[in-house]
Amino acid sequence: MAIADDKILLGHGSGGKLMHDLIRDVMVREFAADPEARLLDSAILKLKSRKLAFTTDTYVVKPLFFPGGNIGKLAVCGTINDLSVVGATPLFLSCGLVIEEGFEISLLRKVVRSMNIAAERAGVKIVTGDTKVVEKGSCDGLFVNTAGIGYAETFFDGKIRVGDEVIVSGTIGDHGMAVMAAREDFGLETSLRSDCASVNGMVESLKPFFHRIRLMRDPTRGGLATVLNEFVEGTNIGILVDEESIPIKRGVVALSELLGLDPFYVANEGRIVLVCSEGMGEALVRRLRFHPLGKKSVVIGKVVADYPGKVCMTTKAGGTRILDMLISDQLPRIC
Repeated sequence: MAIADDKILLGHGSGGKLMHDLIRDVMVREFAADPEARLLDSAILKLKSRKLAFTTDTYVVKPLFFPGGNIGKLAVCGTINDLSVVGATPLFLSCGLVIEEGFEISLLRKVVRSMNIAAERAGVKIVTGDTKVVEKGSCDGLFVNTAGIGYAETFFDGKIRVGDEVIVSGTIGDHGMAVMAAREDFGLETSLRSDCASVNGMVESLKPFFHRIRLMRDPTRGGLATVLNEFVEGTNIGILVDEESIPIKRGVVALSELLGLDPFYVANEGRIVLVCSEGMGEALVRRLRFHPLGKKSVVIGKVVADYPGKVCMTTKAGGTRILDMLISDQLPRIC
């Protein structure tokens, strides 16, 4: 092994031999189909003449490792999901790393390996990247940026209508609560696991129904409630959901109550929320349930003429609650 030390040094971000050895022995070993691949700043991609979707995101989750995933898997799945929910087919990702001096190379290997596994499972390639090393204390161990591109043959029109149905593909709040439980300062023991996963296969299964889907999102920061508010923001129609219909694990509810949090605003990283045309909800739910990630898919509500620009929920107690968009994120550093 060319790497002489088991810790990240400032020299690993210098552009010199240490940096090249690190990239070759850790990143290229995992990501490159050709082990002799040239270490270029950009990848040359051969694509047919099609529309492309492009996205980028940066991940600063704390802790770096949590039940069900880590910052690397999260970065790959999150970027794939951002492409998938606009109807695109993810193809290629970049990987940008900001590493703190002193970070253990063994941990970096675990993160990079998990990125490669997640990409391979999703049928996506990591083809280029960048590595920077900063002084000890300048970042919290490791930050990851991923950008992604994919074919965009179909875009959902985004025009929701009264009577349209709202679907969620599984239990809500799993990721955010798993990350919070894993934080050392809470010292909590729980069986909760992040739902971190790439949804492109599940979305692909819905292609025969794309013409009946108005909108699709992945409910990350801000959770289900925020996504629903984005759907109706600035419109003269509203969304009414049924609390009894929304799938939530008991552990998520219990931990949310303990920490004083609202699970409707807690992030997922392996779910989709979509609005489809009236009468199509159950057909889409049946299709989603054939996929392993969609087993608990359910219709949770409808687009209504009442409550213009707002999201409301009929509660288990029989009342009606407004689900406003929060001013800020109630859970920092969960992605």
